[in-house]
Amino acid sequence: MAQSKRYLEAKKLVDGSKKYTPAEAIELAKKTATTKFAGSVEVHVRLGIDPKKTDQTVRATLVYPNSIGKTKKVVAFVGADKEKDAKDAGADIVGGEELINEILQSGKLDFEVAVATPDMMPKLSKLAKILGPKGLMPNPKTDTVGPNVKKMVEDLKKGKVAFKNDVTGIIHQAIGKTTLESAQLLENFTVLMEAIRKLKPASAKGTFLKNITVTTTMGPGINVDPSTFA
Repeated sequence: MAQSKRYLEAKKLVDGSKKYTPAEAIELAKKTATTKFAGSVEVHVRLGIDPKKTDQTVRATLVYPNSIGKTKKVVAFVGADKEKDAKDAGADIVGGEELINEILQSGKLDFEVAVATPDMMPKLSKLAKILGPKGLMPNPKTDTVGPNVKKMVEDLKKGKVAFKNDVTGIIHQAIGKTTLESAQLLENFTVLMEAIRKLKPASAKGTFLKNITVTTTMGPGINVDPSTFA
C-alpha cells in the first residue's frame, strides 16, 4: 500500500537512527501526527520475556493521571443491595440474574467492560462462553471483581486501562489523544512505563525493556531510549 504524502513528509522529521528521550518523542509525535482528526498517541514496548511461558506474562491495570479521552461503557453485575452504588458511580447498565439471562438469550453485548461482585461470579459462569472470547469476563486480576463496586466503576470511568503483552511479547497501549498537552502525555507515558518496569517477571533474564516506540494514529514510529526508564 502506497504511503500518503503527508506520512512521508512527517517521516522526514524522524531520525530513524536516533533514540529520543521520552519528552522529545512526545513533542515529535504531536508534530508528526498525520490525521485531520485527533488521533491517539500510542506506546509499543518490546519486552525481554518468553511469551509462551505463563509465568512471564506481563499484565496489569492503571488509572492515568490525565484522561485519555475515552470513556468505556460499563456493565455492573451486582445484587439488588449494590445496584444504587453501581448507578451512582456511573455504570451504564446495572443488573443481576435477570440481566444475565437476558444477555444469554439475546447474545447482545452492549458494553465494553464488565464488573461484578464476588457473589455474582457463579451466576455469571453461564455467560463464560459469550464473554470469555471477547475478553469481557470479570476477573480479579484486572480489578473487575470485588466487593467495592463504586470504586471499580469510578476507576473505569476515569479511564482505567488494562494492558497485557501480546503473543510476540509486545505491549501496545494508548497514552492519550494528540490534543493533550505534551506535559500531560509525558506524565501518562511515565506512569505506564513505571507500571511495566515494576512487572518484570522473576524468571525473565537479561534486558527487560528491549525497545520502545511512540507513534500516533497513522503516524511514523519514533524510537525512545529504553535506558531512561531502566
